[in-house]
Formats: sequence, structure tokens, C-alpha cells
Amino acid sequence: MSSDSLPPLPQNRIVLGCGQVAVDFLATVASFPNPDDKIRSTSLKVQGGGNAGNASTCAARLGLNPRLISKVSNDSHGKGILEELEADGVDTSFFIVSEEGNSSFTYVIADSQTNTRTCIHTPGYPPLIPEELSQSSLLSALDGVNMVYFDGRHHETALVVAKEAARKNIPILVEAEREREGLDDLLDFATYAICSAKFPQAWTEAPSVPSALISMLLRLPKLKFVVVTLGEEGCIMLERSVNGGSDAEEMDVHCLLESLKLIKDDSKTIPTCISSVETKLSANGIGTITGRLFVGTAEKIPPSELVDTTGAGDAFIGAVLYAVCAGMPPEKMLPFAAQVAATGCRALGARTVLPLRTDPRLASFL
Repeated sequence: MSSDSLPPLPQNRIVLGCGQVAVDFLATVASFPNPDDKIRSTSLKVQGGGNAGNASTCAARLGLNPRLISKVSNDSHGKGILEELEADGVDTSFFIVSEEGNSSFTYVIADSQTNTRTCIHTPGYPPLIPEELSQSSLLSALDGVNMVYFDGRHHETALVVAKEAARKNIPILVEAEREREGLDDLLDFATYAICSAKFPQAWTEAPSVPSALISMLLRLPKLKFVVVTLGEEGCIMLERSVNGGSDAEEMDVHCLLESLKLIKDDSKTIPTCISSVETKLSANGIGTITGRLFVGTAEKIPPSELVDTTGAGDAFIGAVLYAVCAGMPPEKMLPFAAQVAATGCRALGARTVLPLRTDPRLASFL
């Protein structure tokens, strides 16, 4: 697709990420080994990884100018991590490079039989601490930034960055993959939250995903929307109404979700989105939120094309960063992010086939 036929890039396209980078050692196996087994990999790839590293790479390929705050050691892994990010257009000038210790790395086992991936992670050492990020570096990192993204790692440093971003009224996206130390404090600053399938219920102790999303918006008054990603099942998003919507009709959130799922066209293979009108959404014993509920579908990837789901959630987040900077409405943002994520599942590794903005598969979504 020629760049002439694409919509213009977002005007404000500098985003700042703070979080994890790593080296991924990805091995594909015919089926997952049993204890004490010796098996052979069917393919192997060594590639940069880490949630923030992957999401920033995705955002860069889509045309944003990401900066990243993280830490590596001055070892071969660390040098490789930086070189790879820089080659993709990620600004690494705010990285802390330690002369000692080790950069973080992950063994990823992709099981061809079940289409699952298992990760064994070794954290970097010594960890990033707030004292290593000077006030002048922090202010430079935030200068001209349209949005800040946290993957929940390096929580003490992340909180310092979040407080300064909030002081400057810069929107904040927080990834809530699982409960981690310091994540509650970060979520208090979040403008947007993107959660893994299990997080909302684990965090709120609500009996279902829809009621957990209402609970999250009630607990986090700054939150404009929350998305829960559900893999091949797509995603659900709850967006808070700006004006309160006092005239809106009240409806149980579960009934509304079921009615949206009934409208969903399951014959379509490309990602789609169904949305409600502004509604007073209630969840028994939790409360009510006025807003809109969205059901996004995932691409139905032919089994022969589905290779590795590593980093699909990171790609989804990278695409959401782009979509928010571009001012996309949720109806457009969710299918776009789902398409970017699905495109990345067609080769081994989180970044191998992350699409460029000019990728013809994205044309109809942009």
C-alpha cells in the first residue's frame, strides 16, 4: 500500500514507555515435553522481547515516535536489545546501562500442538531504581509526549514517571497483565487500562468480567476506558461517559453484553466491533456506571497460518497507543488493534512480522 493513500500520521506522535525489555530465546516444539524428556526444537529464534519493548516496537512500525525508559546491563544481551530497538526507530537514549549484572532474558517454548506458549523469565539485575533516573532526564523524556505507557514492571521508577506525567496532564495507559507489586498505585493514575483475561476479576474479586469492569471504573475515577483482551475470543471494552448521561436507560451489564454478542456476525473472519448506546450499566452488589460497552472480535486466523502468539497482547497495546494518538473512536480502534495483533501471530517471535503502517492488511482499518 502506498503511503500516499494512507491517512496522515497523528500530529502528536511522541509516546513514552516505561517497563521491561529482554532477549527472547524462542523454541518451537512439536508438543510440550514431559518431565525428564529430551526433545528437539523444530525451529529457534533469538529476538528482543519484553512487554514495553515489544509494544514500543509495534508503535514505531505504525509510525509513532516512541521513547523508552528501561535498564539493561552492558553485556551482549543488553547491546543486542538496544541495537534492535534503535533499528526499529525506538529512542533508547533514556535507558540506564549497568556495568555489572545481567540483562533480562526469557526462554519461550511455543507448542505447535496446542498453539500455546510457555515463558521462563530471568529478570535483569541489578533492577532499575528511581535514583538512576535524574529529574532532568525525566523531564526530557516527557517533553512533547502525547501519552505514557507502563507495563507494570520497574514499579518504583514507573510511579515517579507517572506522577510527573499526571502533573503535566499527559494521558497514561497502564497494562494490567497480573497483580504485581506497585500496580495498584500506577492504576490510580491511569487514563486507560488494558487487562489480560484474568486480571479484572482477580483484582476486583467481582463474580464476572463485565461486573469487574464496572468495579474498575468505580474504583479508578480517572479511568476513561478499560479493555480486557480475551485472545481468540476478542476483547470487551467499557468506556465511561464524559457527561454522565443522566437520561440514559439503566440495564444490567450482563444482559447488555449477551445482547451485543447476539448481534455479532460470526461469519466474518476479519476483526469487527459491536457497541451499545450510552447506557446506565449496573452490576448487582457493585454499582452503576454510565457509559458504552463494546465487544471486539479477533481475526479468525487459519490454523495453517497461526505460528506463535508470543507478544500478541503487546502488539494490541502498541496499536492502541497509535489509535489514541490518531483520535480513533473505539469502534475503529478495537478492530485495528486486533488486526495488528493477529498479523504478528503469523511467525515465530513477538516482533518478526509486526506490521508496518503501509502493510496492505491494515489498509481498511486505517
